[in-house]
Amino acid sequence: MATLALKSDERVKNVLVNDDVLAVDLMDGRTITVPLVWFPRLAQATQQEREHWQTSGGGYGIHWPEIDEDLSTEGLLRGAPAVRGGR
Repeated sequence: MATLALKSDERVKNVLVNDDVLAVDLMDGRTITVPLVWFPRLAQATQQEREHWQTSGGGYGIHWPEIDEDLSTEGLLRGAPAVRGGR
């Protein structure tokens, strides 16, 4: 009997941030959605700063250069909020 094995790909495809949530689309079709309050630097940033992101770490991370914030898909999948002490 054949088993369908889906391959996970946790690299970042797209990022959306609003006043309430951070949503990260992964290459494999999953979307991680977490409360924005978990990430004080992003919560305090302007919408323009939030929208200026880039992938890092071979596509497994997200970097916001203007606010010096870095998140990984691994941490997001684990449900790990940012360490307190943001800006």
